[in-house]
Amino acid sequence: MKTFINENFLLKTSVAQYLYHNYAEKMPIIDYHCHLSPQMIAENHKFDNIAQAWLYGDHYKWRAMRADGKDERFVTGNATDREKFQAWAETVPDTLRNPLYHWTHLELLRYFNIKELLDERSAYSIWEKTSQMLDSDNFRVWGLLKKMNVETLCTTDDPIDDLRWHKMIKNSQCPIKVLPAWRPDKASAIENPKAYVDYIAKLSETSDIEINSFETLFKALDKRMDYFEQNGCRLADFGVDFLYAAQYSDEEIEKIFSKALLQKPLDAVEILKFKSACLYRFALQVKRHNWVQQFHAGPLRNNNSRLLTTLGPDTGFDSIGDFQQATNMSRLLDRLDCGNNLAKTILYNLNPADNEVFATMIGNFQDGTIAGKMQWGAAWWFLDQKDGMEKQLNCLSNHGLLSRFVGMLTDSRSFLSYPRHEYFRRVLCNVIGNDVENGELPYDMDLLGTMVSNICYNNAKEYFNF
Repeated sequence: MKTFINENFLLKTSVAQYLYHNYAEKMPIIDYHCHLSPQMIAENHKFDNIAQAWLYGDHYKWRAMRADGKDERFVTGNATDREKFQAWAETVPDTLRNPLYHWTHLELLRYFNIKELLDERSAYSIWEKTSQMLDSDNFRVWGLLKKMNVETLCTTDDPIDDLRWHKMIKNSQCPIKVLPAWRPDKASAIENPKAYVDYIAKLSETSDIEINSFETLFKALDKRMDYFEQNGCRLADFGVDFLYAAQYSDEEIEKIFSKALLQKPLDAVEILKFKSACLYRFALQVKRHNWVQQFHAGPLRNNNSRLLTTLGPDTGFDSIGDFQQATNMSRLLDRLDCGNNLAKTILYNLNPADNEVFATMIGNFQDGTIAGKMQWGAAWWFLDQKDGMEKQLNCLSNHGLLSRFVGMLTDSRSFLSYPRHEYFRRVLCNVIGNDVENGELPYDMDLLGTMVSNICYNNAKEYFNF
């Protein structure tokens, strides 16, 4: 059966269609947060088959396959790539109304011009067609990125990373600007003492600074931050349950850090105080460097302890958490603002119950110095689908300025994920088109088209200044 995706997919009004095709469709992509491999980009990696490009590391698909009764052997196990692809193809018809059904067929169409629906019967022919295409140099990593009009992307990098792949990319003929992004979460992950001590040893070696106190920890991080900036970094990212903001004294933090280095047990209060001190200092560093900071808040990670032990983290066992967000977020942002230390900030929430909390919180700290200085980030992870996007766009419109929004990102490990930007742009244009149809916005294509272009590209270009 032929694909259901046509040129006006998700575009229900003539205005939506006009805005998408005349303003949104051809805008370049700035993917300011993703988890793509810098090594694969540096080496202009060539995938042997679509399973490698599509299924490796994709916990969205893994969760669906498990729910469909597929044995772990075909998910993350030792089945062949062909067998894993077949298992995914058998799962796809059962993803109807899941965003994976849309993404799957949008990606087949945009990268490979495949207009068949993927299922058990079409799996073989699609495997063969994509394998032939992936064997071409045009379908190496650079070609895949160029095909989707990606202009700039930011990877996610630990402070101990030597950034050698980024250096190689910069000195290559890669047509895409690829920049590192600072992700220092492990420097505050004191809840696992043994792993933490091992990490501190690596950070000490990388920075050539003996780390024996909280202050020397941040001296080492400062040095690494300078190194990252020299290599093009302009963006930091923090993955948190909530924005840690417990009260503490400097003396307490030094004692907690000393206990951690000795691998002594720490209680929940000590851990929270330490994480709070680190997050505040991280934010001070970002402001000093005049970078943008992102806070990804809200996941409840590693829920399945049995499979965490077997498969490790980031394998599809995380979910939405129900942490209290508002009080701590307000406390941290206010402390930074009072000291004139609040950098350009993007806040992402994972629990849709917190939409209004995040949308209204950013308004408390807009200070008139920079248009859109405080951003409520795009619908993220479990909310990264049509319903989640629409709710985020409507809520931001109700409580802030949608026109200043910096738009979409992939947050992906897959080089085949860039049609998600198209998906977002179609949803955006459809929301605006519906408002015009309902008489709630003026029929002014120049006015509306300018806003669409800004959200899709121009705002991010100005905001990040890459």
